[in-house]
Amino acid sequence: MLGVLLLVTAGRPRRSPIVFHFAAQSVAWGAVIIAVASSSLRSLTLRDLGSATRLDRFLWLNLGLDTGYVAVGATIALCAWMLGRRYGGVGAGVAIVVQGLALAVIAARLIIILEQFV
Repeated sequence: MLGVLLLVTAGRPRRSPIVFHFAAQSVAWGAVIIAVASSSLRSLTLRDLGSATRLDRFLWLNLGLDTGYVAVGATIALCAWMLGRRYGGVGAGVAIVVQGLALAVIAARLIIILEQFV
């Protein structure tokens, strides 16, 4: 929702490249997450111990990937700024960092909750 609002705001004649690319990244990440969640919703079942263990390992994998997203986003933002003061790259990089941090917090929280069951 925030990404769409930012895209509409950034669509004005004097748009900011940082805001536009931040919004574009936010919308793209949101669309991917909605697609993955909606496709997984049909197969949602109660979990036994084996399934909980697989979920725990999957969450640890996701936490590692989310950390990688943060590193890649920071690299994009820093390179865009240092190599040419490209505001679009800075906005996209910052959006990837924000999204990666949010996903990492969610995965870490689920790992903490799951620890009592596995």
